[in-house]
Amino acid sequence: MVHSGHSPKSHQSLIDNHGRAITYLRLAITDRCNLRCRYCMPEHGVQFVPYREILRYEEMVRLVRIFAGLGINKLRVTGGEPFARRDCTPFLQKILTVEGVTSLYVTTNGIATAPHLDDLKKMGISGINLSLDTLDPQYFYHLTRQDLLDNVLATMHGCLERDIPLKINTVVFEETTDDTLLALAGLAEKYSLTVRFIEKMPFSGGNGLKNGGVGQLRQRLSGLFDLTEVKSDQPTTARIFKLPGSLGKIGIIEGHSRKFCATCNKLRVTPLGVLKTCLYDNGVLDLKAMLRSDSDDAAISMAILDSVEKRFIDGLEAEEHCARREEPSMASIGG
Repeated sequence: MVHSGHSPKSHQSLIDNHGRAITYLRLAITDRCNLRCRYCMPEHGVQFVPYREILRYEEMVRLVRIFAGLGINKLRVTGGEPFARRDCTPFLQKILTVEGVTSLYVTTNGIATAPHLDDLKKMGISGINLSLDTLDPQYFYHLTRQDLLDNVLATMHGCLERDIPLKINTVVFEETTDDTLLALAGLAEKYSLTVRFIEKMPFSGGNGLKNGGVGQLRQRLSGLFDLTEVKSDQPTTARIFKLPGSLGKIGIIEGHSRKFCATCNKLRVTPLGVLKTCLYDNGVLDLKAMLRSDSDDAAISMAILDSVEKRFIDGLEAEEHCARREEPSMASIGG
């Protein structure tokens, strides 16, 4: 394999065909997970791809260098569950040292994360997003098919004790009760963290949980809380609100309603090494094939630039253009 030792340098940001600057990359390092959440995969799980088909760590480090050379400075490592892959923590340490990377975040379900928190703190992790849909053990088991809520809470408290910036990601369904929402919002009242309530996305493998009311999430939460919006001048997927007397904040992510497409600044790479310029597209570039051929860094950079210059205006256009008979598991996409 022929490639340069350094990523190509860019004198301008990566700009898509709609004038949006791309500075954020979500990198899924595995499709494997230690939960079986109903909104992510069927009870029997999904057919995991063979390890040889997953990007190797050295390939991902090379990709990060290339993307950083194109102006990407924010990274988020996801899965599946990233800590279900061996040597995740040393990999995080390595990509954090790539020139141009200024922030590194991890999205995790918290099941196996707590033992790594000291290392994450030491390396200077920018923050953790923790998936947590309920504080009730029985409902947690109903949603995840695993009796492991204590593991998640240990990760949450471990982050708080170490002052690791923490966001709680909560998917809201029609069956999600007001008591569940109030209990989770109580975390934001008590602790310095952000609880983000998320519209259920259509990437679930046909598990039967209904959407939490597309377009109605803000209305529902406004009926429960006295919300004061916190404005941001940075691209963000969440609308953030302050609660009276709270240490933390709550947020709303209206992904299924596509409320944040106009300022979307992110790209995704799936565990199979496929570039996605939109969550709703079918993948636009086989990066793994290029990495495992004789393509050099400059050729890969040009292919990325070409893909970004053909980006859909929003998720609605992407979904319409990339119509598929069935939706993939979120674990195969990378969140």
